[in-house]
Amino acid sequence: MSPTVLIYGKYRFFFNSREEKRMHIHVEAPDGTAKFWMEPIIALAHYHNLSTKELKEIERLIEEKQNEFKSSWKKHFSQ
Repeated sequence: MSPTVLIYGKYRFFFNSREEKRMHIHVEAPDGTAKFWMEPIIALAHYHNLSTKELKEIERLIEEKQNEFKSSWKKHFSQ
């Protein structure tokens, strides 16, 4: 299961339910994907087929929405 946390413009932010325990978020765009760690700091874990400009925009969005993402993570993974 990959619950969608946020759709923002062309980006879908989601979790993979059966993955590692370290807090992170996945992002899907029309041209590629990325994964960002959310702890201890927001950092790019890996990506596929996204430009530097898109990665910077995605990271900015994660910084803006990090409280919402962390709250959603805790709620989803405490079930």
